[in-house]
Amino acid sequence: MAHDFLKRIRRGIAGLILASVMPCASAAESIVLASTTSTEQSGLFDHILPIFEKASGISVKVVALGTGQALDVGRRGDADALLVHDRAAEDKFVAEGYGSYRRDVMYNDFVIVGPGADPAAVKGAADATGAFGRIAGKGAVFISRADKSGTHAAEMRFWKAAEIDPVGQGWYKEAGTGMGPTLNMAAGVDGYTLSDRGTWANFKNRQNLTILHAGDPKLFNPYGAILVNPDKHPHVKKAAAERFIDWLTSDAGREAIASYRIGGEQLFFPSKR
Repeated sequence: MAHDFLKRIRRGIAGLILASVMPCASAAESIVLASTTSTEQSGLFDHILPIFEKASGISVKVVALGTGQALDVGRRGDADALLVHDRAAEDKFVAEGYGSYRRDVMYNDFVIVGPGADPAAVKGAADATGAFGRIAGKGAVFISRADKSGTHAAEMRFWKAAEIDPVGQGWYKEAGTGMGPTLNMAAGVDGYTLSDRGTWANFKNRQNLTILHAGDPKLFNPYGAILVNPDKHPHVKKAAAERFIDWLTSDAGREAIASYRIGGEQLFFPSKR
C-alpha cells in the first residue's frame, strides 16, 4: 500500500518535471481589428466574431473608435485590419499606401432621429439635406458626434450640402464621443442627431426619440475592410488578417452578417459581389 502510494508520488513528480521542460503549446493566433463604435455598439461583433473564431481558431481583438481614429490606428500600424465606413477616407488611406487594398463588406443606412414632437418638422423634408436645413432654420438642438467618425463625416456632408456651417451655433452641441453616448445626450435634451441604423436599433434609452427621416439614397452607409499594409508595418499579421477579410466576404461571412437581427429587423446587408 505504502509502496503504491510512493510510486504514484514519483510519477506525479516526473510528470511535473516533464511539463516544465516541454515547450508550452502555442497560444491561439489573434489579430487586432480597428473598427467603428457603430459595429461594436450595434452588437454585430458579438454575433459574428464567435462564428469566425470557431471556424478559424483566430481570435479578433476589436479596438472600437470613430472611423477617422481607426484609420489613424492603421496608419501607425497598431492594427492588422480595419472595418470602417467613410469611403472617401478609406480610398485615401489605401492610395497613400497605408492599406494594401479595400473590400466592400456590408452596408446599412443612416437615420435622422429626434423628439417625437419634431419641432423642426423634419418629417416633412423632401430629403436629408432639407431635414438638416430645417433643424438649422428652427435652431433646434442638434447633437453631433464631432469625433471624426464615419457618421460625423456624413453629417458634415449634409450641412455642407445645405450650405450651413453649424459649428459655434448655440443650438449645435458637439459630443466628441461614440454613437451610443451621443444618442444618450440627444435623448436627455430632446435633440436631433444622425445615427447609423444598427446602433439605433440596439439603443435602449430612447425616451422621446424616434426615427424622423430615413430612406434618402444619400443616407446609404457602406462598410469596407482594409488590410493594413505589411510593407509599411512588417509586424502586421498579414495571413491571419487576410483570412478574416476573406471570411467576411465569403458565403459563411455574408450569412453571419445577414443573420444578425434585433427584434426581427436585419441591421446589416452583405455587399453585392
